Amino acid sequence: MRIVYFGTPGPSAEILKLLLEQKYEIICVVTQPDRPRGRGQKLSFSPVKEVALRYGLPLEQPEEVKNNAVFRSYLESLGFDLGIVVAYGKILPKEILAIPRLGFINVHASLLPKYRGAAPIQWALLKGEEETGVTIFKLTELLDAGPILAQKKLKIEEDDNAETLTRKLFALGGELLLESLPKLEKGEAEFIPQNEAEVTFAPSLTKESGEIDWHKSALEIHNRVRALYPWPTAHTFYRGKRLKILKTKATVPDLKVKLKLPGTILEIIKEEGFVVATGAGNLLVLEVLPEAGKRMKACDFVWGYGLEVGEVLPS
Repeated sequence: MRIVYFGTPGPSAEILKLLLEQKYEIICVVTQPDRPRGRGQKLSFSPVKEVALRYGLPLEQPEEVKNNAVFRSYLESLGFDLGIVVAYGKILPKEILAIPRLGFINVHASLLPKYRGAAPIQWALLKGEEETGVTIFKLTELLDAGPILAQKKLKIEEDDNAETLTRKLFALGGELLLESLPKLEKGEAEFIPQNEAEVTFAPSLTKESGEIDWHKSALEIHNRVRALYPWPTAHTFYRGKRLKILKTKATVPDLKVKLKLPGTILEIIKEEGFVVATGAGNLLVLEVLPEAGKRMKACDFVWGYGLEVGEVLPS
């Protein structure tokens, strides 16, 4: 079975390596163009490109896939059977989806039809879900709306954030892909239409998504911290400077205080961090990243920056 693989970030690169280790015939890899990254804005390869180069695979990096006759003609010339898309970052037009004999399948990090869109992992955490999963489905013109080939569930642990959950889900997605490909190859795959009545969406997040509103409940803020790590990262402001909040705990036992304005520093807990009043409940901040500083334990921030009980973080 001749496969063309579309993908870009690290988790996608891991699935590509898995397919290559299992001796699947990847005849071409398509990834995003090289982009400037970091403080020096040095041109960098995508992780998927790095894998393709390491294995000596043919590589394509089109700036655009829509209305790109040259790219489409190249794909048509390959005579491939299946396209696999894992976090490629561009929507494929119908004229490309129609090229391979078996069509295109996608590995999506949610239990479709829930959380269609670019940020399913983050939105599952934002909404406080206790369970998520991966879905392999056939790509169609509509966003994440194609029929489902396979799904697997995954429990969301209390200490999961978007980074840890991404690793787990893409590892699970790789396993599910290996289980599904033989069925496709043998013509035994069964696709089930999605239930449109159960659709929810997971739109892209922005840097502005990270600002903490202390009037929200402790649990909502805790979930935002988890969902937005490592990007764009939840943040507040302390004495006029941005303070990124990296790790929190929503339940603070045995803390007896009167109601305070949300954002008020209620207590400093030695060797742990500081407690902040919220719209409902209190939040223990465990790790932070000060502006122009380094990641540190919240208790070290307290002593290094002079945080005091009674100070108020803005909403």
